[in-house]
Amino acid sequence: MSKTKAAKTAIGAKAKTRKQLVVTSQPTSLDQAFSQVNDELLKMFLKKHKDYGKGNILAVGEIGIVLRITEKIERLKNLLLKGDAPTNESIEETFIDIAVYANLAILLRRGWFEKLEINPEVLDKI
Repeated sequence: MSKTKAAKTAIGAKAKTRKQLVVTSQPTSLDQAFSQVNDELLKMFLKKHKDYGKGNILAVGEIGIVLRITEKIERLKNLLLKGDAPTNESIEETFIDIAVYANLAILLRRGWFEKLEINPEVLDKI
């Protein structure tokens, strides 16, 4: 069996034991599923933003975001190729982190990350 096939088999067997974000409802369409995932991305962003603020992103800019995404991808490659179960964040959480970083890069590129603030009412609910 090839390494890739072995990794996929191991990952499939471990899927039930992985820590995953709570999914609130079963979507009935692909667009609804996409929207649900985007809601999860927003929740992750808000939780981390509450802890980090803007400084960590503003200090390193786009290249820093690219480096963070690269680290996440290297972690994923390592786990998927070896077929190892993660000891920290789940594979799904890692994909969510990558997506959040990509969104941050777009916000930064458009100038919105620096000049806009999060609605305090939204942040208070987290």
